[in-house]
Amino acid sequence: MVLKRKKKVCLVIHSMQAGGMERVMAELASYFSSQENIETHLVLYGISRQIFYDLPNNVIIHKPKFKFNNNKRLYSTLQTVLYIRKVVVDINPDATLSFGEYWNSLVLIALLGKRTPLFISDRCQPNKSFGKLHDKLRKWLYPLATGVIAQTEKAKQIYHTQFNHNNIRVIGNPIRKIEKRGDVGRQNIVLMVGRLIKTKHHDKLIEMFINIANPHWKLVIVGYDHQKQKNSENLKRIIARSNAQDRITLAGKQSDVEAYYLSSKIFAFTSSSEGFPNVIGEAQSAGLPVIAFDCIAGPSEMINDGENGFLIPLFNYREFEEKLRALMENEEMRRAFGKKGRIDIVNFSIDKIGAETLNFILPN
Repeated sequence: MVLKRKKKVCLVIHSMQAGGMERVMAELASYFSSQENIETHLVLYGISRQIFYDLPNNVIIHKPKFKFNNNKRLYSTLQTVLYIRKVVVDINPDATLSFGEYWNSLVLIALLGKRTPLFISDRCQPNKSFGKLHDKLRKWLYPLATGVIAQTEKAKQIYHTQFNHNNIRVIGNPIRKIEKRGDVGRQNIVLMVGRLIKTKHHDKLIEMFINIANPHWKLVIVGYDHQKQKNSENLKRIIARSNAQDRITLAGKQSDVEAYYLSSKIFAFTSSSEGFPNVIGEAQSAGLPVIAFDCIAGPSEMINDGENGFLIPLFNYREFEEKLRALMENEEMRRAFGKKGRIDIVNFSIDKIGAETLNFILPN
């Protein structure tokens, strides 16, 4: 009897810290490694090589032995390119999947001239500019990829014009199932989950919550400073100015975000720039009604306005505040939206999205 060779999938990413892109990579790694005919490798090559999310023991993890030296950035970047090239060639995968809008170009350069099927996916607002150099690199390099995964139909349309690629597949993010827990009960909490960066507009959410002035509700923000912006200090000042410390909590980074979803009654998301926000799907999976801005891509894939939540025109803070107030005052609406959202988000289960991804990068 001849044993069938396992196919090798190589996942390549610069970070596995707490974040939406990293969570998706962890979910895909777990799904791929659960398939009997797949050997799963993860190449983690960025400055930080810590892994925030749990990975199965049978995922083979590769990390450079050298440290990335920011004082010798060019040298360290060249080291990284050579490392990616060597480790992927040594693995000899049947397919490689790279995540990261700034980083896909680096991986494409590293594998120039190699026959490894290389699939790439950006995880951000699809029409975002990354500066003249990066925009030119992407325009030149992205057509060299075997295939491109777009998170939304809108992203696919934009990528067709940007990169002129003929193999773009729309595959949303896998949303993990969040089950009810006996040790967690609902409270009058408006929740937001997201790193403390300017495009999330936490300051505006805080101001709207303060304006609503409902003493029976609290606002909880889960997230940490990122991209050297140090926004937490500014948010603390806004809260202190209004003497709202007893009603608004900055919870920082949390490993058990599920407990926050399950203890809240509303999910409010003021981000203006997204690719496919996992946190909206996770909130829906936990049975929460969601209110979010209708930014160019992402929220509209999951929120049906007036059915499982509210989609607000971008930067219309007055309407956002009005709809948030309505949700806080209407328990029947909250329950109806939450129930519908829990049903709708099943379309993005890990089994469905994992299988779609695998069939794209490893077609029969």
